[in-house]
Amino acid sequence: MEPAKPQTLRCAIYTRKSSEEGLEQNFNSLHAQREACEAFIKSQAEEGWRLIKTHYNDGGLSGGNMERPALQSLLEDIRKKLVDVVVVYKVDRLTRSLSDFARMVEVFDAHGVSFVAVTQQFNTTSMGRLTLNVLFSFAQFEREVTGERIRDKIAASKRRGMWMGGLVPLGYEVHERQLVIQPSEAETVRQIFQRYCELGSVRLLKSDLDQAGVRSKVRVAQNGNKSGDESFSRGALYTLLANPIYIGEVRHKGRRHPGLHEAIIERAVWDKTDELLHAHAARARGKGTKSISSLLAGELFDESGRPLTPSHAVKGKRRYRYYVSRALLSSTVGGSEGGWRIPAAEIERSVAAATRSILEDRTGIAMELDRPEWNANQTKSILDAASSWSNRLRSEAESGRGARTSRQSSGSMWRWNPNFYQVARRIT
Repeated sequence: MEPAKPQTLRCAIYTRKSSEEGLEQNFNSLHAQREACEAFIKSQAEEGWRLIKTHYNDGGLSGGNMERPALQSLLEDIRKKLVDVVVVYKVDRLTRSLSDFARMVEVFDAHGVSFVAVTQQFNTTSMGRLTLNVLFSFAQFEREVTGERIRDKIAASKRRGMWMGGLVPLGYEVHERQLVIQPSEAETVRQIFQRYCELGSVRLLKSDLDQAGVRSKVRVAQNGNKSGDESFSRGALYTLLANPIYIGEVRHKGRRHPGLHEAIIERAVWDKTDELLHAHAARARGKGTKSISSLLAGELFDESGRPLTPSHAVKGKRRYRYYVSRALLSSTVGGSEGGWRIPAAEIERSVAAATRSILEDRTGIAMELDRPEWNANQTKSILDAASSWSNRLRSEAESGRGARTSRQSSGSMWRWNPNFYQVARRIT
């Protein structure tokens, strides 16, 4: 009698390398891991192990989290029941986080999947899990201690004025790991600061730079990909104008330290720029520009079907609100793109008056409620709610507060009586 053939177990190999260094080589760490795992699977062929064709390789990605494309693809295939055994070279290739490992094991258990590390002979039996938990605890501890050591080194270096890497600021280039001035870009930086001091507005500054053809820094990544050479966004201009790197300082966790690099901007220009930025920020926080809710935000559209966005303008101490087509908001000063700009108070008063007219039409509401799904109690509740809100809108209109009715108040109308919204929509 022939022995029963073992059940076929579909094996998936997962490989990972934390850095991109060496990945361009014909035979790199990922290939070595996969080769060892393939050999182990072949050694288990008599047990029914079979390698699946799909490759799950994450190159240049940390094991400290689960945001890895190949890992997510593997977990998705496990949920689709396409994998029976997950094979890795070492357990830290799968993850270096104990909490992430616990979540993965839950997925493995839920779909009957086994886990094997070929060089450490760990698996997901009860004893294997105990050993793995201890191992991952030490791995996570090592990762956290390493992170603390790196953060301490960065803090100490910045206190000494050293630039510690990252995106090279416009106006500088890196030479022997230090920032040195790039003359043509430095002139652009000076132009930006000078024009902001003259215009006093980032919006006007952006328009001015666009018209002058000023572009952002061109950056070339290690893989040869280029980025930059674009018009400045307002956010990028705010960041540039507030960067103390341009007065020869290095910032770390809200504190500034004298840097080892040369300044591009004179202190007087920086102080004036800083004063203007803080003045605008203070005005934005002050009572004179206190945020006023826009009742019809998200409800209005122009003739092209594009939504109208709440906007405002300030003249002196008065604030004028509008609903504006997005095309007008995104266009530069003097742009010819069409769109609508509607005074907010007028349209809100008109909508409030139309709403009040609908709410006062008790006959129309009663006719709409003459349906089998509405009982007498619901009908009375809705009519009472309509009367209450009609009186409130009339009172606010008479006191001049109608245009300032908040979205929160309107929302409470629907939350107070959820059937009211359905009826109001049918009537309109």
